[in-house]
Amino acid sequence: MRTTNITVRKRITILFLLIAAFLLFLIFRLAWLQFVKGGDLSRKSFEMRTTDVPVEAKRGSVYDRNGNELVTSISTDSVYAIPKQIEKPAEVAKKLAPYLKMDEEKIYKILTKKSAFEWVSRKRIDFEASQELKKMKLQGIGFAEESRRYYLHDTLAPQVLGFTGIDNQGLMGIEKAYDQELKGVPGRVVVEHDAAGNTVPQAMHKYYAPRQGHNIILTIDQSIQYFVERELDKVVSEYSPKNAVIVVMNPKTAEILAMGCRPTFNSNDWSSAPQTSWDRNPAIWYNYEPGSTFKIITMSAALEEGTVKESDTFNDPGFIKVADRIIKCWKAGGHGFETFADVVANSCNPGFIEVGLELGKERFYKYIKAFGFGELTNLNLPGEANGILIPEEKATTLNLATISIGQSVAVTPIQLITAVCGAVNGGTLMKPQLVKSITDSEGKVVKTFEPEKIRQVISKATSQEVRHLLEGVVMNGSGANAFVEGYGTGGKTGTAQVVGERGGYVSGKYVASFVGFSPVDDPQVVCLVVVSEPQTTAYYGSQVATPIYKEVVQNTLRYMGVPERPGIKKPKDPLVFYEEPEIRVSVPNVVNYPLEQAQEVLRGRGLAFKTSGSGDMVGSQTPGGGAEVLNGTTVLLNLDAQEQKDPSVIIMPDLRGLSIKEAGNLLDKLGLKLESQGTGLAAEQSVAPGNKVTAGTVIKIDFAAPDE
Repeated sequence: MRTTNITVRKRITILFLLIAAFLLFLIFRLAWLQFVKGGDLSRKSFEMRTTDVPVEAKRGSVYDRNGNELVTSISTDSVYAIPKQIEKPAEVAKKLAPYLKMDEEKIYKILTKKSAFEWVSRKRIDFEASQELKKMKLQGIGFAEESRRYYLHDTLAPQVLGFTGIDNQGLMGIEKAYDQELKGVPGRVVVEHDAAGNTVPQAMHKYYAPRQGHNIILTIDQSIQYFVERELDKVVSEYSPKNAVIVVMNPKTAEILAMGCRPTFNSNDWSSAPQTSWDRNPAIWYNYEPGSTFKIITMSAALEEGTVKESDTFNDPGFIKVADRIIKCWKAGGHGFETFADVVANSCNPGFIEVGLELGKERFYKYIKAFGFGELTNLNLPGEANGILIPEEKATTLNLATISIGQSVAVTPIQLITAVCGAVNGGTLMKPQLVKSITDSEGKVVKTFEPEKIRQVISKATSQEVRHLLEGVVMNGSGANAFVEGYGTGGKTGTAQVVGERGGYVSGKYVASFVGFSPVDDPQVVCLVVVSEPQTTAYYGSQVATPIYKEVVQNTLRYMGVPERPGIKKPKDPLVFYEEPEIRVSVPNVVNYPLEQAQEVLRGRGLAFKTSGSGDMVGSQTPGGGAEVLNGTTVLLNLDAQEQKDPSVIIMPDLRGLSIKEAGNLLDKLGLKLESQGTGLAAEQSVAPGNKVTAGTVIKIDFAAPDE
């Protein structure tokens, strides 16, 4: 059949329409790729043919309150490699090794990695070596200008300033706390190459400049910090303590003028120092029983509440009985009749315990918390501790008594000095401050930190009375060695035993401290000195800490230009005061106790312990049950004497003196049952100690109040 013209025309038309549709599709697709996806594809193409070399921003500097630079950043070259561009990696490694002071084989491994970019050496190449390497023009080897942190004074306040890592990130102290402000915005260098990683002719090489970080202006005064560091060096040389802390603060603003600690380290070479010297700042994390320095809080609360007056009289026979404990005064035979002013000057433990008990738990705890104990001060430094405060609902009368004299409570140095500032500055608790302001690279102020009032704790009149009484401690009591010529001093010494890891006090280990203020009529500085575990026969706060205070504060006031007060009387001859309260404890009988329960009971009585032999049960103990000893005494637990072949047969322990909870836990551990009658402490038990009973036996115990 012959094809007609009409059929041919139809076919041509269809073919034309198909071609037109295909062309329209191509045009649409081209438009889609060009106009809709063009930006994204262009970006991906750019990323595939370019390599980004990061350019680190220069980190901001740190200055003291007077504009003295403490920390800066210095420029240094880092060496990088683009492995695909290196034709002879072995030869290049050989040339680099002597200049980079690196192992040739290690460099070779870096140069032969299958990657687009590798660091060879960062911030470790000196200027001369860098210039020599640049002259070689080694293919695939490049240089990036970075900054290295430099501390102008190797060991000046290193725990405060902190340090940075290899990537200039803050790892400790101010460097970590203000890392975002200091680090700036990094830049980059963009280098163009082909698919094989080779440089292309007329390749793009673009530099994006970094933006320098902000500067931090501290409240620290470099000169006062030097006074502190010098005295700390003397402390280490003379006493070889476990750690030592000195903090100097402006009581009106709570600005920290100096904060020094031992052990210390070189900020420019921190990684070579023992971790224990830099991983924490003792001024903000060290928990210790403050001893008599805490009496400042006791007296402030009592004076404010009106439960005691300066002229009130006390009779100190040399001890005071609280619950079942005898707490002795440091002076044998006591101080006899004395006014409250004498109680403060004499650091009389029985007197302060009377004041604390009269104040009562609810009111006392109100002031303890109001002065900031048991919580963070929120000083912006990493690693701050809360201190340790027995929950109010769990505190006993004995706890209240010992807290009154600075036991049964743990504080940090920053908590204590902040609270004392509040007690002597007119009664206002201020937030401790370490940073005054933040400035940009041109010196313009970005942010200012004003002194921050937290709360009014005591009245101005009470604060003035506290200052007057604390002056008496220096003039007539244990603080005589802290007297500052021309200015006077008020303050409180402290000598506290060290609490062991398992509870109880560690024999022969003490914390000597002094916290004071000068001048006495208008305090300009408050200084706290804490010397932990001095390794000498001298360990009292009146011996160890007061002379350090005197040197630091005397130099500080003269440096600050504070006018001297003519005609200030000098204190009496310095005395050594033994301020560690002696608490006599009746040793509980823990024979036939499971070891875990025996340890718990001894800790609760303020006793230390050691074990001898092996096993889970206590066979005998020294001293024996009922012996009268000082708190902190170590009880030897012998685990060898008792062997029980039949686990169903139990030798009955002595439960007398235990609380209902303690007795219940112990009997449950032994597989026995408790039937209790009355409240208080265990007084009588149905099965006498030492008798044998079978598992599941019901033990009847009569509980009674301690006085009964």
